[in-house]
Amino acid sequence: MLRRVAWALAALAALYALLSIPEGPVPTPRGADGTPFLWSEHGGEVGLFHALEQRYRSTRARGCGTSPIESNLAMVDGMLSGLAAEPEEVLPSDPRLASLRRRMFELGADVAACPARAQDFVERARRLRRVVKNLSTRWDIRSRPARDTLYALLYGARAAVEEVLLAAPEGSVPEIQPGTDEPSAVPSALVHGVRVRSGDLLLSRGGAPTSAMIARGNDYPGNFSHVALAHVDAAGVVTVIESQIERGVVVSSLEEYLGDEKLRLMVLRLRADSPALIANPQLPAEAADDALRAARTSHIPYDFQLDYQDHSAQFCSEVASAAYEGRGVRLWQGLTSTSEPGAARWLASFGVTHFVTHGPSDLEYDPQLRVVAEWRSRDQLLRDHIDDAILDVMLEGADAGEDVGYDRARLPVARLAKGWSALLVWLGRVGPVPEGMSATVALRIESLRAKYAEVRGPLLARVATFERREHRPPPYWRLLELARDVRAPLRR
Repeated sequence: MLRRVAWALAALAALYALLSIPEGPVPTPRGADGTPFLWSEHGGEVGLFHALEQRYRSTRARGCGTSPIESNLAMVDGMLSGLAAEPEEVLPSDPRLASLRRRMFELGADVAACPARAQDFVERARRLRRVVKNLSTRWDIRSRPARDTLYALLYGARAAVEEVLLAAPEGSVPEIQPGTDEPSAVPSALVHGVRVRSGDLLLSRGGAPTSAMIARGNDYPGNFSHVALAHVDAAGVVTVIESQIERGVVVSSLEEYLGDEKLRLMVLRLRADSPALIANPQLPAEAADDALRAARTSHIPYDFQLDYQDHSAQFCSEVASAAYEGRGVRLWQGLTSTSEPGAARWLASFGVTHFVTHGPSDLEYDPQLRVVAEWRSRDQLLRDHIDDAILDVMLEGADAGEDVGYDRARLPVARLAKGWSALLVWLGRVGPVPEGMSATVALRIESLRAKYAEVRGPLLARVATFERREHRPPPYWRLLELARDVRAPLRR
């Protein structure tokens, strides 16, 4: 009996030792051969955001009666009208675009101090987006000057709007903001007052640290981490085709899709003047039909490598791009790239091998697409900014040589969980470790969440203190400073 127990214990020890053998080191990725966008270098605006903070404080101290908001709103209107009147003449280097961006930033600081004009500012930003995207149809979006200009204007206007929304009293600006109800001949349905059509693209932001990593870990940090494709049948029933890390490509009901945690949501649609759409007005619906059929008739696993050209496995953006590609439309005229060594190394440790790909945030800048509507609530928007600030500061640590790491003592258990998950997948179910993800990567994701939580709790306390003192949430550049202060003693 004792001998059998000894043999059993020896076998268990040998199994534990075997399961404890770590994977080889992650090869150091080259990353994309590019340069991340830096606000401080764009137009030589060193200290841009702190200067805007000073402008905000000055306007608030003087009072709104003396603020030049009205004249600046009129000036922005004039600038936009002038640009829209001669689209063939406007290149990315046109100095009027840089002037427009500066004016919007300054106006945003003034309106944040005088939030009664918040809706007026939001409407100017919406018009700016429409005008600039029209101009960009004549630019080479793959060129660096065009990408920088488009990002600086559209992301910059978005950032200014969101600082205004956070400073404005709750409920003073509608949470759902209309964009352009682009004409379309395909089936549609009314969803929370927004006309959604088959083939529309749904951009959203999740609440997990990995969602922040997807949105921020690239050369043009953005606000979105997930893309899904809307399908509307002839009866007006909306379903959503999306790729989830846990299950791969799935078909979700509208209720299931909206029930998943989202910090923001945007609806995009192919432009009505697209040559492909003029030739075939039903193209978006046909693309959605193709995606729905593929999801229902075959198992398409999640693509952790982010290879947008091989559709045998698909990540979220690829669901949309593959569907439209099959109908002759190439979305993502500007590809997402990750060039910073730290961000590339962290992504590689999560299984990514392609650092030039289709990222959710860059879809917003595609000239072929119109923004139909956008949802942002004040509370969720602040959480989104807090999550972004934490991730941005963590990526600063990655560039300084920090690794995500993982708890090696838990590796045997994680590998057993992976084996159990493989059996569940074979049975058509979902296991604790997703298909295509190794046990080591699963532990690294847990480590990322833990590091994230270490910063988030103390940061929330500092945000609350700032709000009590200033009677508004901290602007994003202040969030970064607070997050750096919290994380400094935690770095290891």
